[in-house]
Amino acid sequence: MLWFVIGVFTLAGMIKGTLGLGLPAVAMGLLTLVISPFQAATLLIVPSMVTNFWQLFAEGRVLQLIRRFWPLLMGIVIGSIWSVFPTLSQSNHRFQSEALLGSMLALYGVYGLFATSMPNLAPHQKWLSPIVGYLGGALTVATGVVVIPVVPYLQSLHLKRDDLVQSLGLAFTVSTICLAVFLHQNPVANIPIDYKMSLMALIPALLGMWIGTKIRYRIPEQKFRKMFFLGLVVFGVYMVLHQFGVI
Repeated sequence: MLWFVIGVFTLAGMIKGTLGLGLPAVAMGLLTLVISPFQAATLLIVPSMVTNFWQLFAEGRVLQLIRRFWPLLMGIVIGSIWSVFPTLSQSNHRFQSEALLGSMLALYGVYGLFATSMPNLAPHQKWLSPIVGYLGGALTVATGVVVIPVVPYLQSLHLKRDDLVQSLGLAFTVSTICLAVFLHQNPVANIPIDYKMSLMALIPALLGMWIGTKIRYRIPEQKFRKMFFLGLVVFGVYMVLHQFGVI
């Protein structure tokens, strides 16, 4: 199990180092093949928190982004408290959560493959932000991953590159904090939160990020992105079909 976790977080960190995102999605997708979504989410706490903080504070303008996106962040908090989806702590809904996670991974992959350009939703940001935030928070405590619809939404605001990276880091950081609080307050019987293993997973995650930065300069980013997102589509569809007994 230890070596599997090390391999998963090295791979997930490598993808995040190359693309700037994808660590929770890849880690959750692979870990849930052998452990429950609740257990997988607990292992994500420390690696996600540290890497997201790194991404958030790599540049300035943090306070400016908080002032701009506080409705989005409040929506994430509210969604993580009152989720409309079956959550990770509901062990009797484990299969629904895994199927939902697979769907999110597949949608994320399809989005990454075909979204060559995004509509400009900046004029509608005032009322869209809390809605998108709520759905993002609700899906985070249901799947352990904040992807849909937060990532496509932020990209549709046509932010500058550095602002986009920081905004993603801000949303990821708040989502991870909410997920950690949720997991702590809603434990599953006989499944302890393994903070020690989560801390150990940080090392391969950081190593993977370092490797990813090296890969970024050797492989054309567009080619790597296509391979990554295609893999998410295949993997997500497999998870959904497997949970419904098709394969």
